[in-house]
Amino acid sequence: MEARAHTGRLDELLHEVRRQMSRGTGADPRPVLDWLGRQIDADVALVGSAGAVETSTARFPRQILPSLEPTLSRLTGGQMAAAATESGAFQVCLEALGPRAPRPVLVVAGTSAPTREAASLVSHAGSLIALLDRAQDADTTFRGYQHKARQLRFAVFSALLAGDLTLARRMTTGAVPALLDAERLRIHLLHCPSEDRDRLAQTYQDRSGYHGTGLMVHCPAFEEHLICLVADGPEVTRGQGTELRRLVRDNPHYALGISSPYPLGATAEAYGQALHALAAARHTPERVAAYLGRTPLVPLLPHAEAGTWARALLRPLGSTPRVTLDITRLAVTFPRSAVARLLDISRNTVSHHLGRVERTLGLDLGEVRTRAALDLAFCLAGGQPDGGSGTERGRPEPTLDELFRTGPAHAWAREFLRPLQDTRGRDLYATLRAWIDANTDAQRTARHLGLSRNTVRAHLRAAEHLLSRDLLTTGSGIHDLVHALHITGLQPVD
Repeated sequence: MEARAHTGRLDELLHEVRRQMSRGTGADPRPVLDWLGRQIDADVALVGSAGAVETSTARFPRQILPSLEPTLSRLTGGQMAAAATESGAFQVCLEALGPRAPRPVLVVAGTSAPTREAASLVSHAGSLIALLDRAQDADTTFRGYQHKARQLRFAVFSALLAGDLTLARRMTTGAVPALLDAERLRIHLLHCPSEDRDRLAQTYQDRSGYHGTGLMVHCPAFEEHLICLVADGPEVTRGQGTELRRLVRDNPHYALGISSPYPLGATAEAYGQALHALAAARHTPERVAAYLGRTPLVPLLPHAEAGTWARALLRPLGSTPRVTLDITRLAVTFPRSAVARLLDISRNTVSHHLGRVERTLGLDLGEVRTRAALDLAFCLAGGQPDGGSGTERGRPEPTLDELFRTGPAHAWAREFLRPLQDTRGRDLYATLRAWIDANTDAQRTARHLGLSRNTVRAHLRAAEHLLSRDLLTTGSGIHDLVHALHITGLQPVD
């Protein structure tokens, strides 16, 4: 009968431990101590390796601890495993927990010596508290590993964005991801609730902290974006690509934008395409869209004249620090708050660097047309300003209007705006032009057109789908819209 009762008590103890482990918020030994105190009619404390009480039952007599200090010290240091002693009116049992010094100590204080069954419960409870503590340490280590793996994946992605494959390989020495051995990749940009990103990244993560032949990277700028770099090849249709499509099919709040295949050194271009594709995907029934290949504007401009214009615009930045230029290149496309999160700096720091560029160039980067022109100049100049001065070979520097009056530029602009030619599209066209004229301020646009702000936003979302350009999340498609409207307002030169 007593054996059955003892077994029942152990079952209760195991039930409490299982409850602790299932909480997912860290182990708490206090309920175990309270349970033990009720079973053996004594008070219990868990004394940490530094000699302080970490937790205890409500009436544990802490005044006995100074007299126990020599014994506690020997137990903590590993010289003893257990001890029994007296302190005033209390019979005290002490048991060291765990295999490694310094060890915590379970201290039991009662008015009488514990029975054999009580001593057995104390020993079992101490062992389970030690297991809970080790599980907590393992969980902390696991979370730390996940955080570091996530940081490393983002670092690799950042190196690929900069086109630096050597840096990406160097920072992964000893565990180079399979992606870096691929010739080409696609960016699959998954839009999902922010709380799902950790779960998805961990579900598909391998032992190296990568994702097979791909990488899943948390976008620091936009909490709903999970950037999936997938090696191009058969696995795109059989592996990760198919799985991402399935996730979107099964989750109505998900959407997926897919880039064209690109060499690893052109990851930035693939990411830009995926952003545009995602903007279109959110307005389709399937919520999945691949980028619709369209010729970009840059290669259609007269090469020599466009290069001259870009270098002239950027020349004052020739002595500007590289970090300022990098921040500026991001800030002409992304909101300043997003740039701050992307680079893990303050928004004030971003504004400081942009203020330096504005003063150097005499431009207002708060103007959308200025940002579009500066972004175009960076693209034409390869991202680096020319430190020279004056005109090239004595020729006058061309203007942006002169570059845009060419036949290829006009053909590009007409094709870009062609989806807006039907009746519905003409309403969207009027909204888009007014929106750019209002410096992308939806409220000002609404007042000018006599519409509600929500109607203006709905028109912009519809235009995203028709143009396959991101206008509202990062704004990376706004520059193409600015240039297309600018070009169609000019008289072409034959």
